[in-house]
Amino acid sequence: MEAADENISPVVINKLLKDFREFERDKPEGITLIMNDENIADVQAIVTGPESTPYEGGIFHLKLVLGPEFPRQAPRGFFVTKIFHPNIAANGDICVNTLKRDWTPDTTLKKILMVIRCLLIEPAPDSALNEEAAVLMQDNFAAYSKRARLITTVHATGGEGTAQSPEMPSATANEPSPMKLGDLPGNDEETPGHSPSKSPNKSKKKKKKLTDRL
Repeated sequence: MEAADENISPVVINKLLKDFREFERDKPEGITLIMNDENIADVQAIVTGPESTPYEGGIFHLKLVLGPEFPRQAPRGFFVTKIFHPNIAANGDICVNTLKRDWTPDTTLKKILMVIRCLLIEPAPDSALNEEAAVLMQDNFAAYSKRARLITTVHATGGEGTAQSPEMPSATANEPSPMKLGDLPGNDEETPGHSPSKSPNKSKKKKKKLTDRL
């Protein structure tokens, strides 16, 4: 996946590194940003379902797809974990103004993810991507909540069926792992309680790959 990094412009790399650092210094509740050491543009996150919503207890895997015009144009957001929600299509596509008409090039990853999590608290059925969920929410909120809670239990809490475990996605050589501030290139700060890597030479090599292209 090294070739993927080589095709990313320095402007995009700088933007993403800045956003990663900002997120890690002041982490929002219920969100874990995931960084792929082999491809910095592979932006993924884990969002927990907010309390007092049909999504409470759920662990939702999200992905932001950066287009060739990023950051001038907004990324596309997708739920990888199945969810029943008025503003999230069957394929996981997310409809939120922050990724559409309200987008600006300085919008951070942190803001995007916080807005998406807030969408689980306050859906907007008037701009629906899932018409079934939107109509059910407006006509019979109790039935909507029951359906959304069932989908959450089956797919996002490790329940029966095609549920995903809370550890998804697992960190392997080709998959992203939870971000640590001390792992970011160009950052000399030491994360409290963070012990050195077992393979310091490998870590330095990864950092150099990114900083060489800045």
